[in-house]
Amino acid sequence: MYRVDVLVQGYPGKSVCHGGLGWSTIAMLRGEGRVILIDVGAFGVRKELEKQLAANGVSPDDVTDVVLTHAHYDHSVNYTLFPAATVWIGRVELEWARDVPPGFNPLPELYVQDMVRSPRVRLIEENSTFLPGLTAIAAPGHTPGCMLFRLESSPPVLFTGDAAKNRAELLSLRTDMTMDAEASRASLETVWRQWREAPDMIVVPGHDLSLRLNAEGRPEYIGERKAAIAAWFDEDLSVTTSIDLTKGME
Repeated sequence: MYRVDVLVQGYPGKSVCHGGLGWSTIAMLRGEGRVILIDVGAFGVRKELEKQLAANGVSPDDVTDVVLTHAHYDHSVNYTLFPAATVWIGRVELEWARDVPPGFNPLPELYVQDMVRSPRVRLIEENSTFLPGLTAIAAPGHTPGCMLFRLESSPPVLFTGDAAKNRAELLSLRTDMTMDAEASRASLETVWRQWREAPDMIVVPGHDLSLRLNAEGRPEYIGERKAAIAAWFDEDLSVTTSIDLTKGME
């Protein structure tokens, strides 16, 4: 039904003293006459997203649908780059985000208010198949209206957003950065229930490499992590120090 590509690889880490990295996963689905993006990332990823779209022969005007797992800035703000796209977000999520006053949190207030007013926005109901083959599953905790999106394909694919940010959360059933720890645990159990019912399923977390279950039923990574920083520590602008951010990975 669809070809699935991960355009931007999520990263399972956060900055120690400079706020959130916001390096989230962006996936693309092509088929059924549609080009669908599952989450669209933060400001800092714009050039890389443009590069990856071009490498796949896709222009911003080709994108028919932007599907948001939740309203946080690192998953949502770049919907404005796709003027022809319908923007899909959970009804519970947008109604919650609409009423949160500006504050020191990850909600992009002005973008949320734009989504509330925009005629391009469509609200997703729990358990609805809102696009061909794509079903929404409520997964609150990280935010009240987080959603999982299950793609019926062979194998099936589950996009978890920040209901399951990384493999460590899936294995420990504990979450970092959640508004409701008990609800987040229940949502992680929902992911596992989906996975055990379809053990060939590929799980695409919000901030990690894609995963599949190995013969022992444990999540293993698909692909190779790529993450590094080039820093100007020298007195010469032409000299950079490369810092590999994949050390310690299994």
